[in-house]
Amino acid sequence: MDNFIVTIARGFGSGGKRTAFQLAKDYGIECYESRILTLASQLSGIETDKFIEIDERLREKKAFDVLKKLPFVKNTDAVFHKFVSDQLLFDYQAKIIQKLAESKSCVIVGKCADFVLKDYKNVVSVYIEAPREYTRERIMNLKKVPAEIADDMITRTDKYRADYYEAYTNGNYWTNPVNYDLTLNSSTLGIEGCVYMIKHCLKQKLGVELPKHASE
Repeated sequence: MDNFIVTIARGFGSGGKRTAFQLAKDYGIECYESRILTLASQLSGIETDKFIEIDERLREKKAFDVLKKLPFVKNTDAVFHKFVSDQLLFDYQAKIIQKLAESKSCVIVGKCADFVLKDYKNVVSVYIEAPREYTRERIMNLKKVPAEIADDMITRTDKYRADYYEAYTNGNYWTNPVNYDLTLNSSTLGIEGCVYMIKHCLKQKLGVELPKHASE
């Protein structure tokens, strides 16, 4: 196989993003999340009714060079505002995700990537979640906030993600296990356990060899 993609959807506070970055590090590949949104925002500002210009940019791999230079953060911020659909922006994100899947191995966090790439054969899609007790404690420690604020952050952010997914997947539900190859509970497996399971799913489904430099 020339390249493989892992898509990771996650509940807020579950450690899904940290899992994604660890997985990418072990395979020596890129992990994309907020950088895709940043690039899509830049590209959606150009004056065009079609995707001719973005197609040219992506074919020339200029977009990948831009993605590498854009900053990223490993700790996800909570979302407090309501979801508002922006189909044009999502279309640009989807185009970037598809071009990534066609050209390089990487890990993609969020952005309905599992749905965007549902017809691609080189993809393993993962959903990571954990009970509220676990996510609450993680957010309290990461954000240095009391329990009630952590609960509010989790509720609002997960609601935003659910609305986002439903809007761009024709009414599909974000946490539906049928959407994914693998659904993991990070409270019982831990971050390393989730990484381990995803690696073995990659080997089982796609024949991707386990990274020799990472402990198993």
